Amino acid sequence: MMNIRKSTDRGHANHGWLDTWHTFSFADYHDPNWMGFRDLRVINDDIVHPGSGFGKHPHRDMEIITYILSGELQHGDSMGNGRVIKPGEFQYMAAGTGVVHSEFNPSEKEAVHLLQIWILPDRRNAKPAYAEKKMADAAPGKLHLIASKTGRDSSISVNQDADLYLARFSESETVTHALKPGRHAWVHVAEGQVNINGNLLKGGDAVALSEEAKVELAGHGHSQVLLFDLA
Repeated sequence: MMNIRKSTDRGHANHGWLDTWHTFSFADYHDPNWMGFRDLRVINDDIVHPGSGFGKHPHRDMEIITYILSGELQHGDSMGNGRVIKPGEFQYMAAGTGVVHSEFNPSEKEAVHLLQIWILPDRRNAKPAYAEKKMADAAPGKLHLIASKTGRDSSISVNQDADLYLARFSESETVTHALKPGRHAWVHVAEGQVNINGNLLKGGDAVALSEEAKVELAGHGHSQVLLFDLA
Protein backbone atom coordinates (compact mmCIF):
# COMPACT_ATOMS: atom_id res chain seq x y z
CA MET A 1 0.00 0.00 0.00
CA MET A 2 1.33 3.41 -1.00
CA ASN A 3 0.19 6.88 -0.03
CA ILE A 4 1.79 9.75 -1.94
CA ARG A 5 2.24 13.15 -0.31
CA LYS A 6 2.78 15.78 -3.01
CA SER A 7 5.00 18.75 -2.24
CA THR A 8 2.33 21.26 -3.23
CA ASP A 9 -0.15 19.77 -0.74
CA ARG A 10 2.09 20.42 2.26
CA GLY A 11 1.52 23.20 4.76
CA HIS A 12 3.33 26.41 3.86
CA ALA A 13 4.34 29.57 5.70
CA ASN A 14 6.50 32.49 4.60
CA HIS A 15 7.72 34.56 7.55
CA GLY A 16 9.96 36.77 5.46
CA TRP A 17 13.19 35.49 6.96
CA LEU A 18 11.96 31.88 6.79
CA ASP A 19 10.15 30.12 3.94
CA THR A 20 8.97 26.73 5.22
CA TRP A 21 6.97 23.75 4.01
CA HIS A 22 5.51 21.28 6.51
CA THR A 23 5.04 17.66 5.46
CA PHE A 24 3.13 17.03 8.71
CA SER A 25 1.09 19.26 11.01
CA PHE A 26 3.36 21.81 12.66
CA ALA A 27 2.96 25.21 14.36
CA ASP A 28 -0.05 27.00 12.79
CA TYR A 29 -0.51 24.32 10.13
CA HIS A 30 -2.87 21.56 11.24
CA ASP A 31 -4.23 18.70 9.17
CA PRO A 32 -5.66 15.74 11.13
CA ASN A 33 -4.84 13.49 8.16
CA TRP A 34 -1.16 14.37 8.36
CA MET A 35 -0.06 14.25 12.00
CA GLY A 36 2.99 12.15 11.23
CA PHE A 37 3.76 8.64 10.05
CA ARG A 38 4.51 5.94 12.60
CA ASP A 39 7.18 7.51 14.89
CA LEU A 40 8.14 10.13 12.28
CA ARG A 41 6.53 13.35 13.49
CA VAL A 42 8.04 16.30 11.56
CA ILE A 43 9.73 17.00 8.24
CA ASN A 44 10.11 20.73 7.70
CA ASP A 45 11.63 21.90 4.42
CA ASP A 46 13.16 25.25 5.41
CA ILE A 47 14.88 28.07 3.55
CA VAL A 48 16.44 30.52 6.02
CA HIS A 49 17.50 33.84 4.50
CA PRO A 50 20.94 35.39 5.10
CA GLY A 51 21.61 36.80 8.56
CA SER A 52 18.49 35.18 10.02
CA GLY A 53 17.66 32.15 12.08
CA PHE A 54 16.03 30.54 15.07
CA GLY A 55 16.97 32.18 18.36
CA LYS A 56 17.53 30.23 21.55
CA HIS A 57 14.55 27.98 22.27
CA PRO A 58 13.98 24.77 24.27
CA HIS A 59 13.11 21.21 23.28
CA ARG A 60 12.62 18.01 25.23
CA ASP A 61 11.71 14.38 24.55
CA MET A 62 12.30 14.52 20.80
CA GLU A 63 14.90 13.10 18.40
CA ILE A 64 15.89 15.99 16.09
CA ILE A 65 17.85 15.51 12.86
CA THR A 66 18.87 18.34 10.54
CA TYR A 67 20.18 17.80 7.01
CA ILE A 68 21.77 20.66 5.07
CA LEU A 69 21.03 20.74 1.33
CA SER A 70 22.75 24.04 0.52
CA GLY A 71 24.21 26.98 2.42
CA GLU A 72 25.45 26.80 5.99
CA LEU A 73 23.82 26.72 9.45
CA GLN A 74 25.49 27.85 12.66
CA HIS A 75 24.44 25.71 15.61
CA GLY A 76 24.79 26.37 19.34
CA ASP A 77 23.25 24.54 22.29
CA SER A 78 23.18 24.25 26.08
CA MET A 79 25.32 21.08 25.90
CA GLY A 80 28.24 23.26 24.79
CA ASN A 81 28.18 22.31 21.13
CA GLY A 82 28.81 25.00 18.54
CA ARG A 83 29.65 24.52 14.89
CA VAL A 84 28.75 25.54 11.35
CA ILE A 85 26.93 22.67 9.60
CA LYS A 86 27.61 22.49 5.86
CA PRO A 87 25.93 20.92 2.80
CA GLY A 88 25.76 17.14 2.93
CA GLU A 89 26.06 17.05 6.73
CA PHE A 90 23.59 15.61 9.21
CA GLN A 91 23.22 16.96 12.72
CA TYR A 92 21.52 14.96 15.49
CA MET A 93 20.27 16.16 18.84
CA ALA A 94 18.45 14.06 21.42
CA ALA A 95 16.47 16.63 23.40
CA GLY A 96 15.66 14.16 26.19
CA THR A 97 15.39 15.86 29.58
CA GLY A 98 15.75 19.24 27.87
CA VAL A 99 18.11 21.30 25.74
CA VAL A 100 18.19 24.89 24.54
CA HIS A 101 19.61 25.58 21.09
CA SER A 102 19.81 28.15 18.31
CA GLU A 103 20.23 27.78 14.54
CA PHE A 104 21.43 30.75 12.50
CA ASN A 105 22.41 31.42 8.91
CA PRO A 106 25.80 33.15 9.20
CA SER A 107 26.01 34.13 5.52
CA GLU A 108 25.40 37.69 4.39
CA LYS A 109 24.46 36.58 0.86
CA GLU A 110 23.37 32.95 0.62
CA ALA A 111 20.22 31.33 1.98
CA VAL A 112 20.49 27.96 3.75
CA HIS A 113 18.19 25.15 2.63
CA LEU A 114 17.65 22.41 5.18
CA LEU A 115 15.38 19.60 6.24
CA GLN A 116 14.52 19.39 9.92
CA ILE A 117 13.22 16.03 11.08
CA TRP A 118 11.62 15.08 14.38
CA ILE A 119 11.24 11.46 15.48
CA LEU A 120 9.35 10.49 18.63
CA PRO A 121 11.71 8.79 21.13
CA ASP A 122 11.02 5.35 22.57
CA ARG A 123 11.27 6.69 26.12
CA ARG A 124 10.97 9.97 27.96
CA ASN A 125 13.69 11.80 29.89
CA ALA A 126 16.64 10.34 27.99
CA LYS A 127 20.03 11.95 28.46
CA PRO A 128 20.53 14.77 25.92
CA ALA A 129 23.03 13.90 23.20
CA TYR A 130 24.59 15.41 20.09
CA ALA A 131 26.22 13.90 16.99
CA GLU A 132 27.10 14.72 13.39
CA LYS A 133 27.64 12.70 10.23
CA LYS A 134 29.32 14.04 7.11
CA MET A 135 27.93 12.69 3.85
CA ALA A 136 29.01 15.33 1.33
CA ASP A 137 31.13 12.72 -0.47
CA ALA A 138 28.59 9.89 -0.27
CA ALA A 139 28.81 7.62 -3.30
CA PRO A 140 25.80 7.75 -5.63
CA GLY A 141 23.66 4.72 -6.43
CA LYS A 142 23.62 3.16 -2.96
CA LEU A 143 21.89 3.49 0.40
CA HIS A 144 23.94 5.00 3.24
CA LEU A 145 22.77 4.32 6.79
CA ILE A 146 22.68 7.63 8.66
CA ALA A 147 20.93 6.76 11.92
CA SER A 148 19.71 3.62 13.70
CA LYS A 149 18.66 2.38 17.12
CA THR A 150 21.89 0.45 17.64
CA GLY A 151 24.29 2.79 15.87
CA ARG A 152 25.37 -0.05 13.59
CA ASP A 153 27.68 0.45 10.63
CA SER A 154 28.99 3.74 12.09
CA SER A 155 25.53 5.33 12.02
CA ILE A 156 24.24 7.78 14.61
CA SER A 157 22.53 5.99 17.51
CA VAL A 158 19.00 7.30 18.13
CA ASN A 159 16.40 6.60 20.80
CA GLN A 160 13.90 4.86 18.51
CA ASP A 161 13.59 1.73 16.38
CA ALA A 162 14.06 3.75 13.21
CA ASP A 163 16.63 3.55 10.43
CA LEU A 164 17.37 6.60 8.31
CA TYR A 165 19.10 6.15 4.96
CA LEU A 166 20.42 8.62 2.39
CA ALA A 167 20.46 7.71 -1.30
CA ARG A 168 22.04 9.95 -3.92
CA PHE A 169 21.81 9.59 -7.67
CA SER A 170 24.00 11.13 -10.35
CA GLU A 171 22.41 9.59 -13.44
CA SER A 172 20.01 6.66 -13.69
CA GLU A 173 21.17 4.41 -10.84
CA THR A 174 18.68 2.10 -9.14
CA VAL A 175 18.60 1.13 -5.46
CA THR A 176 16.38 -1.43 -3.73
CA HIS A 177 15.62 -1.61 -0.01
CA ALA A 178 13.88 -4.69 1.42
CA LEU A 179 11.20 -4.11 4.05
CA LYS A 180 10.87 -6.80 6.70
CA PRO A 181 7.35 -7.96 7.66
CA GLY A 182 5.68 -5.41 9.92
CA ARG A 183 8.03 -2.60 8.86
CA HIS A 184 6.97 0.61 7.10
CA ALA A 185 8.83 3.15 4.98
CA TRP A 186 8.59 6.86 4.43
CA VAL A 187 10.59 8.18 1.47
CA HIS A 188 11.15 11.91 1.08
CA VAL A 189 12.60 13.29 -2.15
CA ALA A 190 15.04 15.95 -1.00
CA GLU A 191 16.14 17.09 -4.47
CA GLY A 192 15.60 16.22 -8.10
CA GLN A 193 13.32 13.50 -9.45
CA VAL A 194 13.17 9.89 -8.30
CA ASN A 195 10.98 7.00 -9.38
CA ILE A 196 9.70 5.22 -6.26
CA ASN A 197 8.00 1.85 -6.84
CA GLY A 198 6.88 3.01 -10.26
CA ASN A 199 5.85 6.55 -9.29
CA LEU A 200 7.88 9.51 -10.49
CA LEU A 201 8.20 12.03 -7.65
CA LYS A 202 10.01 15.36 -7.47
CA GLY A 203 11.72 17.41 -4.77
CA GLY A 204 9.47 17.86 -1.74
CA ASP A 205 7.24 14.92 -2.64
CA ALA A 206 7.10 11.89 -0.37
CA VAL A 207 5.45 8.50 -0.12
CA ALA A 208 4.39 6.23 2.74
CA LEU A 209 4.70 2.49 2.16
CA SER A 210 3.09 -0.22 4.28
CA GLU A 211 2.64 -3.93 3.56
CA GLU A 212 5.22 -3.67 0.78
CA ALA A 213 8.11 -6.10 0.41
CA LYS A 214 10.58 -3.57 -0.93
CA VAL A 215 11.25 0.01 -1.94
CA GLU A 216 12.70 0.54 -5.40
CA LEU A 217 14.39 3.87 -6.08
CA ALA A 218 15.51 5.00 -9.53
CA GLY A 219 17.16 8.38 -9.87
CA HIS A 220 16.68 10.77 -12.76
CA GLY A 221 19.81 12.90 -12.98
CA HIS A 222 21.13 14.65 -9.88
CA SER A 223 18.79 13.79 -7.03
CA GLN A 224 18.69 12.52 -3.46
CA VAL A 225 16.19 10.95 -1.10
CA LEU A 226 15.84 10.19 2.59
CA LEU A 227 14.38 6.77 3.39
CA PHE A 228 12.98 6.03 6.85
CA ASP A 229 12.51 2.35 7.79
CA LEU A 230 10.06 2.41 10.71
CA ALA A 231 8.40 -0.04 13.08
